Amino acid sequence: MKHAYVFPGQGSQFPGMGKSLYENSVFAKKLFEQANETLGFRISDSMFTGTEEELRQTKVTQPAIFLHSVIAFKSIENNKPEMVAGHSLGEFSALVACGVLSFEDGLQLVSARAQAMQKACEAGPSSMAAVLGLEDDKVEAICAAIRETTGEVVVPANYNCPGQLVISGSVKGIEVACEQLKAAGAKRALVLPVGGAFHSPFMASAQDELKNAIERTTFYNPVCAVYQNVAAKAVVEKDEIKKNLIDQLTGAVRWTQSVQAMIADGGSHFTEIGPGKVLQGLIQKIDKSVQVDGVS
Repeated sequence: MKHAYVFPGQGSQFPGMGKSLYENSVFAKKLFEQANETLGFRISDSMFTGTEEELRQTKVTQPAIFLHSVIAFKSIENNKPEMVAGHSLGEFSALVACGVLSFEDGLQLVSARAQAMQKACEAGPSSMAAVLGLEDDKVEAICAAIRETTGEVVVPANYNCPGQLVISGSVKGIEVACEQLKAAGAKRALVLPVGGAFHSPFMASAQDELKNAIERTTFYNPVCAVYQNVAAKAVVEKDEIKKNLIDQLTGAVRWTQSVQAMIADGGSHFTEIGPGKVLQGLIQKIDKSVQVDGVS
């Protein structure tokens, strides 16, 4: 039986996040100050005293969650995971945890990713919606039919747990999809308050920028298997990790499938590290038999 460490993505932020770590650990304070210097602004101030609106800005949210997660991980004694995974942005935290990226390189990549995604969002209107209570294959089929008949972009983006799939695409495509998905029996099809269509073709320009940043960064082979979003299987080779990390920006987050693969490979204890408890809830919905807890 194996102990898995999992790391949350965008949406887990909250005002005051990481403040207790900063105040109660000299080691944590040093890393926060290092991050402030690396990023060129005091992200710790945004995290500790910023408003919810400020924290929702992609360029702030992503490095803030990464920082909180990685510092929390580094504060754990005997932090030796046997398998790791991260949800979207959380994949970068996971890669630091298993030795693929250094803390500073991970932070710089997350910052580059966040800024590139923010620009992609501002380039044109796009949207996302959460679909609840409908089988994945039905959601996939309806999205495909809309693309074929209307030419609008609408794709599955986050396979969060059985009965919860987030879709991503053009504003019109998402509107049409929500209507059709509710008609097909979805309990809810709710447009999300996000800046753009993450994990869709709308992120192609951001993907190009991230690829350039990744190619300039040193990657190492991991100390344990990484279950990446687009692969949903154990990955242990740095070049494959790089490719999957680039593909993730326009590809779907296959979280359900990743957790199922980890369980099939012996994962029995999952610890979420970082702000919030989102992943703990999703994992329990995927498989109630595994042990789930968190470190924040």
